Amino acid sequence: MAKVLEIRWHARGGQGAKTAALMLAESVAEMGKYVQGFPEYGPERMGAPIQAFNRISDEPIYIHSNVINPNIVIVLDPTLIGKANVTEGVPEDGIYIINTTKTPAEVREMLGIKSGKIYTLDANQISLETIGRAIPNTPMMGAFIRATGIIPFDQFMTHMREQLSKKFKSKPEVIEGNLKAIERAYREVNAE
Repeated sequence: MAKVLEIRWHARGGQGAKTAALMLAESVAEMGKYVQGFPEYGPERMGAPIQAFNRISDEPIYIHSNVINPNIVIVLDPTLIGKANVTEGVPEDGIYIINTTKTPAEVREMLGIKSGKIYTLDANQISLETIGRAIPNTPMMGAFIRATGIIPFDQFMTHMREQLSKKFKSKPEVIEGNLKAIERAYREVNAE
């Protein structure tokens, strides 16, 4: 049985979790891996809590359901800690990547967990400074690449440039801003 890496994103509608999950899936697929990237659909509105999911494997993935036991949890909105059960189903060696101004030790205490690895970064501030808006999704992808090493950073950036260029053809400043946000997050993420 192949090892499937499972990721659960926690965010609020409008923060870009669905977009990030789909872009991550596309980048990983370019590397020749099998992937899934999908949101949990429901009656969500802008600002409502949402989840999105990824699965990554070297072999075909035959699971077609939401991610229940994620190896990695990515939280785009720190106000969801304590509201959404972000630790639910996560194994002891799970990885948490949190958009927050708090330290990994502070987040560990907030989550009430003893083991696993915690990465934090202020993705809102990074995106404000690079993109001009607090859209934390692309910086969080930079932190994900740093935390997992699943894709060589340079190759990931090449794929992201291609994807962003398709999405924002007439807005080179948006493309460059997002790429800068990913690079900064990759460099600035804190770990414990």
